[in-house]
This record gives sequence, C-alpha cells and structure tokens, in this order.
Amino acid sequence: MEEGLVERPAAPLRERRDLLARILNLGLVGALAAACGTFAAYAARFLYPARPARRAWTYVARLDQIAAGKSLRWTAPTGQTINVTRLGAGASAADFIALSSVCPHLGCQVHWEAHHDRYFCPCHNGTFGPEGQPTGGPPKEGNTPLPRYPLEVRGQLVFIEVPTDALVARPGRTRTV
Repeated sequence: MEEGLVERPAAPLRERRDLLARILNLGLVGALAAACGTFAAYAARFLYPARPARRAWTYVARLDQIAAGKSLRWTAPTGQTINVTRLGAGASAADFIALSSVCPHLGCQVHWEAHHDRYFCPCHNGTFGPEGQPTGGPPKEGNTPLPRYPLEVRGQLVFIEVPTDALVARPGRTRTV
C-alpha cells in the first residue's frame, strides 16, 4: 500500500458502524423526549394542582343495626374501609364515630375492642382511644390519630360523608364487628 493513503474499512463493517450510530442516536433522542415529557408532566401538576376530591353523603346502616358499644366495618365507594362505632346509646350523630380502619403506622387493619374501649392494631400492638387518638405502641410514638369521617343521623338511618372519586368504585359493604 502506498504511503499517505488510508485504507477504508470493508463495506459490511462500515454498514455495521452506521447502524450502531443510528441506534445510539435514536436512543438518545428517545431519552431526551422522555425527560422532556416527564418535566412537562411535573410542570403541569405544579401549574394545575389537583382539585379536592368530590364528597357525598352515603348511607351506612339503620340505627338498630349497630348496638351500643359495637362497631360496623363499612367499605366506601372508593374501597376504603371505615369503622363506624356506636359509642353511646342515643340516636344522634354524637353517639357515633367513623374512623379509618387503616393504621397510620404501617397500614394494617385496626378493629374495635368493646371490652377494652379501644381500637387495636394487631401488627405492632398499636392502640387508639374511642375518638381515634393514639394511646400506645408505634402510633403513639408518631402521634398520628386515625382519620375521622363526618357522620349524620337522619331519622333511623346513619349516613357518612366520604370521597366519591376512585379508580375502581365498589358498592358499600358492611360487616358487624
């Protein structure tokens, strides 16, 4: 071979290099598009924050279905489970309380223990008073109460105000505890 002349790679090798270069360029363009799309999504959420969830009053049970000192586990249209507990013997909303049945510590299901006058979380022996305030275990350390829902008594019927927006709506189900 003469000096000063550079030997060109064979045609198949050059085609392979061109193909790899195109693939890498397409990958870079795709990654850039994904990054720009993610930024646009975050910017849109910042500029247009989520509106508050729609709420509605929903039927829970008749007064005679929840005895004094007993609790009813009710499933909201959004799938949330709620403990509706009758703390008093009267027939007003003040005699009832509706609290989330999900422990704020690890998300375990709490249940009403009438004989101890408390809600109990079996995961780490967390306890909550009748009003949902933490009284023992990890929930007390975190000082996080159970979320409360408004209740209303209309005649002989108990109603609860809950969010109605959900990914999968399920009909309300009840179970006496």
